[in-house]
Amino acid sequence: MFTTFVGTPQSLTGSSKSGNSGGNLVSPSSESPESLVRPPRPKRPQVARACDSCRLHRVKCDNNLPCKNCHSRGWQCSNRGSSEARTLANAYREIDRLRHQVSELEEQLKEERNVSNATRIHAVASISSPPASLRTSSPADINSAWDYTSCRKSWNGVHTSTAHSRQKTWYGPSSLFYFISRMNAYLTSVFQQLHLDEQIQLNSVAKSYPTPHCSDPSDATDLTLQEPNKATASGEFLSPTQEEYFLNLFWQSYHSSLLVLNELEFKEHYKSLWVTPGKPRKSSALVDIVIAMSMQYGMASIPHNGTRGSSDVNADDPTIAGRWYYRRCQILLTGELESPTISTLQCQILSVVYLCCASFQNMAHSTLALAARTAQMLGLHSEPPETLSLSEKEMRRRLYWSLYTLESKTCMKLGRPFALDLSSTLCGLPSDEHVVATSAGSHFASPGENVSWLSYNLYNTKLVLAARAVHTALYDKYSDIYHGDKGNSIYDDHESLERLADFLSTIVKGLDMWVRAVPDALKMKRENGGSALSTDSSPLTLERFAPLWLQRQRLLLELLYHNMSMNLYRPFITFLGTSASTLPSVSMPVTQSHAISAVKHGMALTNIMHQIMSETDILYGWHEAFQWQWNAGLTLTGYLFAYPNSGITSTVRQAADRSIAVFDIFGRSFAVANSAASVMRDLLTKADFLASRTGNNQAHVADNATGLIDDGGATMSTNDDDNAMFQNMLSVDTAFSVESSTNMDMLWSALGNVPEDWGYNFGPV
Repeated sequence: MFTTFVGTPQSLTGSSKSGNSGGNLVSPSSESPESLVRPPRPKRPQVARACDSCRLHRVKCDNNLPCKNCHSRGWQCSNRGSSEARTLANAYREIDRLRHQVSELEEQLKEERNVSNATRIHAVASISSPPASLRTSSPADINSAWDYTSCRKSWNGVHTSTAHSRQKTWYGPSSLFYFISRMNAYLTSVFQQLHLDEQIQLNSVAKSYPTPHCSDPSDATDLTLQEPNKATASGEFLSPTQEEYFLNLFWQSYHSSLLVLNELEFKEHYKSLWVTPGKPRKSSALVDIVIAMSMQYGMASIPHNGTRGSSDVNADDPTIAGRWYYRRCQILLTGELESPTISTLQCQILSVVYLCCASFQNMAHSTLALAARTAQMLGLHSEPPETLSLSEKEMRRRLYWSLYTLESKTCMKLGRPFALDLSSTLCGLPSDEHVVATSAGSHFASPGENVSWLSYNLYNTKLVLAARAVHTALYDKYSDIYHGDKGNSIYDDHESLERLADFLSTIVKGLDMWVRAVPDALKMKRENGGSALSTDSSPLTLERFAPLWLQRQRLLLELLYHNMSMNLYRPFITFLGTSASTLPSVSMPVTQSHAISAVKHGMALTNIMHQIMSETDILYGWHEAFQWQWNAGLTLTGYLFAYPNSGITSTVRQAADRSIAVFDIFGRSFAVANSAASVMRDLLTKADFLASRTGNNQAHVADNATGLIDDGGATMSTNDDDNAMFQNMLSVDTAFSVESSTNMDMLWSALGNVPEDWGYNFGPV
């Protein structure tokens, strides 16, 4: 009933669903054997690891560089040609290789920084270095070097007495004493009356006593070996509470501008000296000199009653307060000279500052030389050892560069050769990074994003380096320009003086670069859109809520800039006499421009000092600021003598009056400032007379001076009798250049014709 069909498998018939057999059955015998075997599928290419793009998109990858998918689709292929399998062992090897490479690069960077630092530092020294052939050690080259130096015409200085002894010491052409000598030579020729250098010197403690001890050295006793509090009853030493007061005063005053101590370490050291309660502390040279400096500053910052004090200096003068501590410090240091420590150097640096503030300039210079050798014994001129911590490394750098800065400032001020040279300095500049500031032992708020409380120290150092580079190049160039063919100095050769002025114009740009690099956080703000670190004489904007240490840092930085700039330009203030025969035979526009620059910096410094001293107490008792003002005051006065008819004479005269006002404010605290005011009044009286005699209708009249404090006597004027007397004195024309001779031993026939009123009465000279 049912019919059964037996089908043939498709694999045997060779038909397919889409075949075109028409339903015909094919006999198996009709197919060839090859057609019965399925062809093998092509093998997919294998890769050790797909590229990142193919793995992300989950598509096939290949070994092409780049792979086909990335090439066709524009992807970023991670295949870079490395056929190495990415295993954990390979990863470790790669990490080790990269670590080794990083170490090598760090070493190269360190070497590059050292080379860059040495190149930057040595560039200053190379300005004045002799040719390399002269720096060899063979006998022939030594003879050549001797010939090279012996044929150079040096810029002669002046020998003058500046201390208690009549012994004269040498000061170079950049010093204020050299400028005083030139000015005195001019006054001697104009007034036909001998003007001694001592008559324009301050009646300081150094003029009254041979040492800061205020006693003869032969009478010295070994009182420094006694315990600190043993002589408290006699007023020589302080009680523990008094010591604590003056130590705290140091951290509030000097510490932020003279970074040679770690506050935390010092306080721990001071605490360790109190071994037995109720008993005096153990002696410490470092503690003694810190107390001495604080007493000197603290006593000078306290104004006395009244507006004007005496010019007489005695043993109670504030400039030598703390002298017993200073004296004991020096004797304690004698036991450390053979085996000095960091503390030894710190004591020597602070001793230099104490002596400078007490007006013992030569003693300070000698102590600087000792400190320089101590620093080299300790190896501070080289990079700190790697075994030291970051704070210890930076402290060594700050110590060395503080000493270098102090020595450079002193030598430029006195016009003497430097003891520390950049060619032997391998130590990098100190850092002002925040991580370094936090480890420096003190806690001060950061004044800016990239500025810390250490930034002042860094930019102060850079300023001194820039000024020293200009100073060195200028005075080394002297022998290349002036050969002694005309007269005794370059002031007799106006062409050479003008060429030297041209040279200064080319090298002084380093100071301009420093000004542009100073961060705004370290600049004093100005009113009316004025610029900081400029001579536009715009008034200061005093920040009411800025910390005292920051305001003082800003002021000291700007005052130092003006003081150093003024000193660099001041040699070009020339005294050419009064007759037509002494006028320059050639035009000297650059020389006159530099003279104006010098007096502009002097006026800028004076205006800042006058505003600060009149409105604040930030610089009360700050002896260095007083010395800068004295330097500026004499520079202004010298300009008035040299250029009585200048277009800025009246402005300079007003600034000179302000300098007297500043001295009167300082004079409420210490006597040497009253001496400065007295000398300035006498000099300005003569300057006023010369201006009136030369027909300067715009000469300053003292009664019309404005902007002074009401002290009742900041200016002086001449009377008719004095004017008549001077007219007779000046009736004889001066027919020679007064710059040709600075010999103060000359006597004029009219010496006895001048009344005593025109002398300088502040003690025997």
